[in-house]
Amino acid sequence: MGEHNTPEDRMPSKRTKWRAAVVPSLAVAVVLAGCLTAWLNRNASFSFAYAPNSNRPFTGVGADLITEGTQAGLAVAVVGLLVLAFWAGFRVGRRPGR
Repeated sequence: MGEHNTPEDRMPSKRTKWRAAVVPSLAVAVVLAGCLTAWLNRNASFSFAYAPNSNRPFTGVGADLITEGTQAGLAVAVVGLLVLAFWAGFRVGRRPGR
């Protein structure tokens, strides 16, 4: 490369600057929304029943330790964390000359 063709001289485009700010911000917002959803739906119940001499398996209503809303909130938070991890790896692993 010549002296006038160094990667430090190139300015990032507006689109690159925009993506560098918006993608992690949206991912953090998704993580926070998932955590808030999981927190608000944390009403779990546990029931125990003893059924001797019964030939049928017992399936209790309300035997969930984690409610469906909590599971959905945690899944959304994990998706946001995956986006953040991908974005961090992409930014660290990207070559400066491209």
